[in-house]
Amino acid sequence: MSLSIGIVGLPNVGKSTLFTALTKKTGLAANYPFATIDPNVGIVDVPDSRLQKLADIVNPGRIVPATVEFVDIAGLVKGANEGEGLGNQFLANIRETDAICEVVRYFKDPNVMREVGRTGEFVDPAGDADTIMTELILADMGTLEKQLPKLEKEAKRDKELMPKFEVAKRLLAWLNEGKRAASMEMTDEERAAAKGLFLLTMKPILYVANVDEDMLNEDLAPIDGVKPLPICAKIEAELSELDPEDAADYLESLGLEQPGLDVLAQAAYKLLGLQSFFTAGEMEVKAWTVRRGATAPQAAGVIHTDFERGFIKAEVIGYDDYIELGGEQGAKAAGKLRIEGKEYVMADGDVVHFRFNV
Repeated sequence: MSLSIGIVGLPNVGKSTLFTALTKKTGLAANYPFATIDPNVGIVDVPDSRLQKLADIVNPGRIVPATVEFVDIAGLVKGANEGEGLGNQFLANIRETDAICEVVRYFKDPNVMREVGRTGEFVDPAGDADTIMTELILADMGTLEKQLPKLEKEAKRDKELMPKFEVAKRLLAWLNEGKRAASMEMTDEERAAAKGLFLLTMKPILYVANVDEDMLNEDLAPIDGVKPLPICAKIEAELSELDPEDAADYLESLGLEQPGLDVLAQAAYKLLGLQSFFTAGEMEVKAWTVRRGATAPQAAGVIHTDFERGFIKAEVIGYDDYIELGGEQGAKAAGKLRIEGKEYVMADGDVVHFRFNV
């Protein structure tokens, strides 16, 4: 599955530093607005310790983790919805992602420019997050105001489009109260119709608090009801340049169990409602990404669309059973290998072989 998360925030909050560390790609990190203009894209592995445990049993040629795509989008400023600071261009880049990761400045640095012409140690995370949310809401209002006349005409010609028109009207009124679209109560039918409106504030949002080193273990107040992930982008940048052994020693000296970027990748995966199933053989051990609630044929289709069409059955072993019993043969001997059909809902960590007609 191709899944992408847009990294957004005000200028100079550490987005590009975080992106560079996250993706190991070179990006421009500078102390002035709009240093990043074109979006940078990087594919990030989702850390999963289960892969190595499976590999220890089957000794594959390679290990292939699940991945998430991150898109570093230039800093937004007040008035972005009206095109301020190339805002419309940047908002269009966000619109193409599955979710939003907003980096919020908590670190203090007298030399960092908070906005054009203003520097200083003063930080206001809640205010900064509110600025970004306001711009997203205003952009969505503009989108709906442009779409509604056309939707009304189409709904008069085709009654099946009436739900989309009605939910668009409700959403515009809701947004006008300063509330994000995703927080409005909707029926399943309305929510499905709303997806076709491509609203920014319908997307799941993850907040990253870019903190000073001494704030990493602080209990941060929620933003918009969401607990921000404390990450020190400066530390993550340093870790990304070290070899694994030195990085592990550095983490231990900081009292951290894993890099903040691992936590971020895992949180992003969870935010999108995803889980992994595994295939394990001599060639490779691989994590495949499916949405929670996916059926066995849908999971087979992630590997290849022909597999979903020709699905016959799935041979499934739970991850814990696979590890405890030493692999497929041990699980089979213990009666832990199950034959599942088209209605089977995949569980996180299932180790699977699919049978299909092609």
